[in-house]
Amino acid sequence: MSLNRLVLCINASYEPVNIITARRAIIMVCKGVALVEEVSQYLVRTSRISIPVPNVIRLVRYRRVPRQNRSVSRKGILLRDGFTCQYCRSKLPAGDLTLDHVVLRSRGGMSTWENLVACCFGCNNRKSNRTPLEAGMTLIKQPRQISIHAKHKLLRGDERAWDRYLFA
Repeated sequence: MSLNRLVLCINASYEPVNIITARRAIIMVCKGVALVEEVSQYLVRTSRISIPVPNVIRLVRYRRVPRQNRSVSRKGILLRDGFTCQYCRSKLPAGDLTLDHVVLRSRGGMSTWENLVACCFGCNNRKSNRTPLEAGMTLIKQPRQISIHAKHKLLRGDERAWDRYLFA
């Protein structure tokens, strides 16, 4: 249904603020809180009018958004790593992946964005209780914290209209 589509909400300064449903975006536009920046090809039809579903809306007034650190989550790590094992490059469904601590917890490694990677069960067993260097395994890329831009870019799916507003 087109009312459940995701819409990028940007601040008056054109920085991404949030991702909301099309239903919420249309309500915000009707209340005059936001303006439509880009529309999709979808329409919401009522008995009298057809309303184009927005892809991107912009808030009329600037809203200060506090920048908090993104909490570490399994879903976030898997999205960041593209559901790909960071050792053997196998793209797998979420159920076939586990999270691996680059620096082992037994050696003081924490559960942080910079220390967790997506890993298949085979590579996780092969790495065992060793660092990647000790196991002779190399990471595809160094893990790092996901930014708000990257998070929105990952959640957009095939939405290319958001590219102008996201920097990741």
